[in-house]
Amino acid sequence: MVERTQVPEEYVLSNEVKWLRTENKRLFRVLRESMNKVAVGIVATYPPSECGIATFTKDVVTAIAKYTPFSSHIVVAVKREQEIEPYERIVRFQIPRDDRASYAAAAKFLNDSDTDIVSVQHEFGIFGGEDGAYVLDLIERLERPVAVTLHTVVSEPTPGQLRVMTGLAELADMLVVMVRTGRRILIDNYGIDAHKITIIQHGVPNVHRVSPMAVKRALGMADRHILSTFGLVNRGKGIEYAIEALPAIIKKHPEVIYLVLGETHPGVRSFEGESYRNALLETVNRLGLQNYVRFNNRFLALPELVRYLCATDVYITPYLNRDQIVSGTLAYALGCGKAIVSTPYLYAEEVLADGRGLVVDFRSPEALANAVNELLDNPAEREVMENLAYKYGRRTAWFNIAVDYLDLFRRLMLRHKRRAGMARQREDQVDVAT
Repeated sequence: MVERTQVPEEYVLSNEVKWLRTENKRLFRVLRESMNKVAVGIVATYPPSECGIATFTKDVVTAIAKYTPFSSHIVVAVKREQEIEPYERIVRFQIPRDDRASYAAAAKFLNDSDTDIVSVQHEFGIFGGEDGAYVLDLIERLERPVAVTLHTVVSEPTPGQLRVMTGLAELADMLVVMVRTGRRILIDNYGIDAHKITIIQHGVPNVHRVSPMAVKRALGMADRHILSTFGLVNRGKGIEYAIEALPAIIKKHPEVIYLVLGETHPGVRSFEGESYRNALLETVNRLGLQNYVRFNNRFLALPELVRYLCATDVYITPYLNRDQIVSGTLAYALGCGKAIVSTPYLYAEEVLADGRGLVVDFRSPEALANAVNELLDNPAEREVMENLAYKYGRRTAWFNIAVDYLDLFRRLMLRHKRRAGMARQREDQVDVAT
């Protein structure tokens, strides 16, 4: 177990305000208009539910709230029926995932609220029904403009997934994807109108650049080269391949240690217990790597997670699913300015292009080892990669992503208002004619 060591706050999160530039006319126009009135209702999972979308939802609503002090935002939380979650006050309504009637009730709640626009965070597995089809029951009843952020875009959808996705495109005012590849798949494979799709990147914390050595000392690892992977642990993470790569890395760099940060995914744990984590431990023991691998089987709070990332020399995402179109963990590593080695899933291929990371074959310990050794052997190359990653991450800091969402919400609200005005005008003309 990695010890829970306190790291000074100056190594963690920085103040967003100093990053704002007065010459950014678009930013201040959006903020001026948004601060007047943009009350957002968000439908998603939400902490303390332990999943990436719940974390994303909290991050985006927190970032938006900083720019809209006179608006009241609300969350409609989707949860498993047996769960009783101690939600924050922002959660005003709960949808038991498999209770179909609750989706219509949630739509009524949002329609009766002061919400101006609804943002739905979508992944097939978080909603009830076949391939999450119950979410359509909610959206078709909403009387507000709707933006749906897609956390999964499957390149070869099942018939059920295709029905849900095309339904979302028909009912929502806009679909949001986080990379260009997602937009292309929706157009080419789903036949969705390009005008219905926009790109807003995954947000990341606003993190100071610090020397990894300063944080390593606080963690008691000043003499180690730290490799890390974080996130909810499941078989799709491919962590076993990173572990199997370690002997070849250690042969050249015996000071290496690999940190696997995060608990087993709750859904996986309820289905198969800790069988995957136990298999990883068996691999560690079989290869005699007990002094080179550490597991931290907890859901890490953001400050602790950022501290581990700041201490990391090489971040690894050895994921197995090529179709993965979003990775919050990879986005965070970019935001912290880390050198990254990844397998070529769709999100990684796009965000690690142009020298921001190294991409290697799936399920190849040898390729992972060669890439990590290349970076550890060449500090200058690693520094160039870190600078490119951090520069990319600055644009995707949450305070920038919040502006992108507010700009989208404002445009959709104006469009909705114009359409409502035109509809009333047509009704008036009919009344006069009759």
